[in-house]
Amino acid sequence: MPVPGVSAAAIAARLSAVGLPTRLEEHARFTSVEAEVPESLSAESWKEVLAALAEADRFGLLASCQNGRTLRAVVNKPVPTTGDVGGPSHQR
Repeated sequence: MPVPGVSAAAIAARLSAVGLPTRLEEHARFTSVEAEVPESLSAESWKEVLAALAEADRFGLLASCQNGRTLRAVVNKPVPTTGDVGGPSHQR
């Protein structure tokens, strides 16, 4: 499985190739990719956008009359593992 930052960057690159300006944001548990979607996006471009979003762990589209349409894709970061998996009462 690719590193989350690389997956998010790949999604952003695919969205940029369609002509959507993108933003990457790092968070503690995930990396997000946001892109503004114009009203005049062609059906072929939508196909590519949806194919790119399929690579994300989750995605959504926020549409409002004030701010237009914004896509958001999220790629989860791996959960760190600890050496003390059994907890303090775990017998060895």
